Amino acid sequence: MSDDTEEEGFFRKRYAQELEKKKQQNSDSYRGYDELVDERRKVNQQEMKTPGRRGEKIKHEEIDKEIVRRDKIKQMRELDEK
Repeated sequence: MSDDTEEEGFFRKRYAQELEKKKQQNSDSYRGYDELVDERRKVNQQEMKTPGRRGEKIKHEEIDKEIVRRDKIKQMRELDEK
């Protein structure tokens, strides 16, 4: 993140906060609406329309970080239950 401009840093922070609010489908179940998957789909579609934009690259990185963050939380909860 050292090569991010101040504007990109602000964009990342705001987008990460937005992602934290999105619901994610339980990985053990195929039921329910997964807003993170839907968000990735939207970013992919936008990327096809306007390839090479920095914003879409940042969004992909932040979605990946949010998925990893949630996975770590889930793992910690599972360890606490044992």
